[in-house]
Amino acid sequence: MKAVVMAGGSGSRLRPLTIQRPKPMIPIVNKPVMSHILDLLKRHGITEVVITVQYLADLIQDYFGDGSAIGLPIRYSVEETPLGTAGSVRNALDFLDDTFMVISGDALTNFNLVDLINYHKQAKTLATIAIYNISNPVEYGVITTNSLGQITHFQEKPSRGSVMSDHINTGIYVLEPDILDFIPSNTPFDFAKDLFPMLHDKGYPLYGYVAEGYWCDVGNIAEYIRATANALEGKVEGISLGRYIGNGVWAGQDVEISPTAHLEGPLYLGNSVQIKDDVSIRGPTVIRDYTVVDNGAQIDRSIVWRNCYIGERAQLSGAVVLRQCSLKTYSTVFESAVIGDGTIIGEGAVIHPSVKIWPGKEVEPGAIVNSSIIWGSQGRRVLFGRYGVTGVVNIDLTPEFSSKLGAAFGATLNKGSVVTINRDTHRSPRMIKRAIISGLPSAGVNVWDLGSQPIPVARYFTKISRAEAGVHVRLSPFDQRVVDIRFMDNEGLNISKDNERTIERIFFREDFRRVYLDDIGIIDYAQNVRERYIDDYLKLLNTKAIQDFGFNLVIDFADAPIANVLPIILDELQCNVVALNANIDKINTLPSQSQLQTTLKQMQLITTALGAQFGARLYPGGEKIIFVDDRGNLLRGITACALMVELALRDAPGSTIAIPTNMPNIFEQIAERHSGKILRTEMETDALVKATHTHHVIMGCDGKGNFIFPDFHSTTDGMMALAKLLEYLATQKISISDITLNLPPYFVAERRVSCVWEAKPRVMRLINEKFSNDKNQDTNYGIKVNLGINKWGLIVPDPDQPYFRITTEAESQIEAEALADEYAQIVERISPLE
Repeated sequence: MKAVVMAGGSGSRLRPLTIQRPKPMIPIVNKPVMSHILDLLKRHGITEVVITVQYLADLIQDYFGDGSAIGLPIRYSVEETPLGTAGSVRNALDFLDDTFMVISGDALTNFNLVDLINYHKQAKTLATIAIYNISNPVEYGVITTNSLGQITHFQEKPSRGSVMSDHINTGIYVLEPDILDFIPSNTPFDFAKDLFPMLHDKGYPLYGYVAEGYWCDVGNIAEYIRATANALEGKVEGISLGRYIGNGVWAGQDVEISPTAHLEGPLYLGNSVQIKDDVSIRGPTVIRDYTVVDNGAQIDRSIVWRNCYIGERAQLSGAVVLRQCSLKTYSTVFESAVIGDGTIIGEGAVIHPSVKIWPGKEVEPGAIVNSSIIWGSQGRRVLFGRYGVTGVVNIDLTPEFSSKLGAAFGATLNKGSVVTINRDTHRSPRMIKRAIISGLPSAGVNVWDLGSQPIPVARYFTKISRAEAGVHVRLSPFDQRVVDIRFMDNEGLNISKDNERTIERIFFREDFRRVYLDDIGIIDYAQNVRERYIDDYLKLLNTKAIQDFGFNLVIDFADAPIANVLPIILDELQCNVVALNANIDKINTLPSQSQLQTTLKQMQLITTALGAQFGARLYPGGEKIIFVDDRGNLLRGITACALMVELALRDAPGSTIAIPTNMPNIFEQIAERHSGKILRTEMETDALVKATHTHHVIMGCDGKGNFIFPDFHSTTDGMMALAKLLEYLATQKISISDITLNLPPYFVAERRVSCVWEAKPRVMRLINEKFSNDKNQDTNYGIKVNLGINKWGLIVPDPDQPYFRITTEAESQIEAEALADEYAQIVERISPLE
């Protein structure tokens, strides 16, 4: 059988390791990772190989030649431009005339490929994918199969809240040549993202073979270190480490070891390595060919490439040192630091953890390096969470970090672009905002400072101005020590996951764009931000109907910037307002739960006493809102959402409303009354925003105080929700209590079940298998089992916390609680790690 080895990747996440070599040429112990793959292919009967190359292709071709040195004929398919995984294989069309294998040249594995091939032949399918179980699959393509091994679902790098299995695509396939007919020529096309989902959608059966053994995608520096350690520890069968000399040490030819040196395996010492007097080396450690470790040096759990010098009394701890480096006397390199090719570390210099030094640099004697040369780095593995980039002020989010983050974001935009930047009133977001502002112009990006506006105002201005993007910095609504940084696109919406990954990639590989001094961006204040929002806001409303109605309202402004915007609007609408907490507080911006309850109770009493049509409390950012009806009743989030849906569909019968999947079925009942439709979405707010932006809906709400009116803007806006409620009540001449008294009843229950991160994908797979024979199972957003007209259970992994969220609905509260307990017990029984 023939095999295609994909070796065109640049390995950007592995920089600086891949600056001077392609990713498949990164050494694992004693040879490039692709050499181990070719050895594996040869052991399992592969007779010919074609290698697809693109980035630094000459280095691969020069190293392996025609394959005669390893007894495996090799041809090459050179891509002029990147064609994607499938496109690169189609480029080798003339070579592939029978069943063939595709394998990545930059992963380390010892799978039994013969078993995989036999499975493919028995399945009689176009494609068999080798799949593998891992505990945290969110950075990979996730595959779900049925009991026969047939693939039922593909997920490409799913979020933690949507992952459906712990089976991942390893990039190892057995394919029939007919599959090449589905791949366009000379066009970027991927197996995982494009070809396999397309074939699945067309009804072609694809199969997944659950491979056993070892597999590691050497995709970042942490995985590179892990793969090297695993190879030394014997976890990768089939890898020959050379001559064993005892005490866990393997050695090449002509190795010199002083009798006073202390070596503790597992260790690999390459050809002609010299270990001098009193050296201490503890494994897992690799010292490659022609490296000298001088007197008294200490090396612990590190990787040192060929032709290096480790000076007297130098110390390495968990570090990676690339080729032809010199670490002088008493120099120290700490955990996860990487020293690029040809770098000189001066005498007594200290390289702090996670620092990366690009090739060819020289660190002065005695220098203490705590950020990378020339570019910077941080020790975080990921930047983005559910609420953007989040961290404790001056611990996780420092001014230096934030400036670099601004530079990374700016590097994703065109030079000369405009970015809006906004903050809330607290001093912490103010500091972080100014640090971000300092980073953006360095990438040639202009900054428009919005000052401190409500979030909906900042988002709207970003949309209608010529800005390419926006940033908002806020104090977390959950913890006053924490700041959230949200990045927006030119529509004023949160940037996509792909854009988040691009920012992370630039940030972590430290590849910032530094422009020439004439191209440095300009910092200026934006003009008429609030006025443009208010003008367009009022144009959307039936202002005359609201003015004629003569509303009496009780409004809590939360001591936030909305107090600079909403009163102007309400004055234009001729509403009589009793204002609560209308003074902007720059320090105490986040009330405690007890303070919030006291404020709400006060608002209820005042609303009743004054006979107001309703009361409302805006959240500090202006995105969410809480309502009190004309009888002083605090409306639950679901009830408030149902109220607005009823009013909206009365106003526009036959329209569509977007609602998350965890909301009760009363919304379908309400829609049916008015010939409307309900569009169900994922539970996260971003999913609701996306639905209102991409579908023709008139409103979206989530039962948590978030309301979206896409005719104005596809983002959550509590101020617009308040105005639309005024308009509905005025035009329909009805009170809130009249509506809520006639809403269908609903009974829901919720539970949380703890589950360690590593077990979540496995638990989802097992739950999915448990209910797989149920025809009423819905796996679009979590696992939802419909048990009756108004009876269902939903199980969803929380994307940010180590637990599962369970929501149930039934015909009574007792029944809903019992069903929630039942589903919680199912998760609890499965969740302990085997």
